Amino acid sequence: MKSEYRLFAGVALFLFAAAAVYAWWTDREPFGLDWIGTTALILSGLLCAMCWFYFWFVSRRIPPRPEDRLDGEIADAAGEVGFFSPGSYWPFGIAVAAAVTGFGLVFWMWWLIAVGVVGVLLTSSALLFEYYTGTRRVSEH
Repeated sequence: MKSEYRLFAGVALFLFAAAAVYAWWTDREPFGLDWIGTTALILSGLLCAMCWFYFWFVSRRIPPRPEDRLDGEIADAAGEVGFFSPGSYWPFGIAVAAAVTGFGLVFWMWWLIAVGVVGVLLTSSALLFEYYTGTRRVSEH
């Protein structure tokens, strides 16, 4: 986890520095300080700082992974990573529902936002329970 928290630390520090430079740069313009861009950079930096803190907190409580050790080899991380569904269509459904939600937000149509959010909830639930119900149910025998 050391590589992750170092990455997020670097990005967070860069975003805070970029926010300071951006605020200084836009304050010299005729229209004054650009609050939207400065706020966006600061909030992005805070989001990265939250991830930085989380990965730092977790890295202190787990043993070092092969990629965190200087003597780690590629073969040390070999093995099963997890199960990924080879033929699921639900991620496409989640993407379509998220696009509908995004269009609802862009055009500020509350009914389209509601339809999209319900679609995201239904399709993500279907993806989650894909191997527990229906024809793809994994038997326990």
